[in-house]
Amino acid sequence: MSKILTVAEWEASVAEAWSKAIESGLRETVAEWMIERGYATGHGDTVEDLLKELEWQIREREREACAKACEENLRDEYLRQARPIQEEVMLLAAIADCAAAIRARGESK
Repeated sequence: MSKILTVAEWEASVAEAWSKAIESGLRETVAEWMIERGYATGHGDTVEDLLKELEWQIREREREACAKACEENLRDEYLRQARPIQEEVMLLAAIADCAAAIRARGESK
């Protein structure tokens, strides 16, 4: 025999059911958006989990883009000017250090 619910209990159960349905639909919408744009959804069980994963991936892509820009800009500068061998070695080391420092910012988490 099923329990007879009070109005407050029934309202609470309906509100919970609606909340779960909305969360589930929104989660799927966010997951589809991420996948369509090449982002992984990870183990996102909630919309909040998906957004945290998305934020992390965006930061990683931005860091990698900055590192590549650093490498390319310094390499272009290197190729534009003739330098003594010691300066060339120092500049090449600076290129590697700059890119490594940018990439390392994401490894601290």
